[in-house]
Amino acid sequence: MAAKSKGKIRHIAISVPDPWAAAEFYKQTFGLEELGETDGRLAEGVFLTDGVINIALLKFKDDEAAQGTGKDYIGLHHVGFWVDSAEASGDQATAFGARWIMGDPQVKGGYEVKYADPNGVIFDISEDGWAGAQKNPGATDNIAHPNTRARIAKFDERRARAQAAATQRAKVPA
Repeated sequence: MAAKSKGKIRHIAISVPDPWAAAEFYKQTFGLEELGETDGRLAEGVFLTDGVINIALLKFKDDEAAQGTGKDYIGLHHVGFWVDSAEASGDQATAFGARWIMGDPQVKGGYEVKYADPNGVIFDISEDGWAGAQKNPGATDNIAHPNTRARIAKFDERRARAQAAATQRAKVPA
């Protein structure tokens, strides 16, 4: 039997109704660092990190973009594995029953390929990792992915509302 390619969980995507409110919760509660925002074809959202793992808080734009969970689904959407070879890992995954959803494993440079496992659970594989993530923390061969995201001006008002609401909640006595 061929050696298995090892992947490291370095990305978690959570589907939420308001990514900015969710981001404030995680920043205030756990001290996560904001990496930036996205307004992509599939979703809008906020990216956070604990220094090792990238967390995406996403609001999917429609049911198709949500890749089977539905745009109004709330909860864990998918996990991402940082791998040495997206092509080899994808071949392994499909050999064991995974279904390809989107992406090309031969594209390099911050790209991920999305699959569903035999139970329908969605996962990404990436050779380049995610902003704010580290491949092998503490190891001499560690790769720390740079923060390549920024805030998006069109979300300034939503971000401010979420910060104000979080501040207000924090002042309410328990």
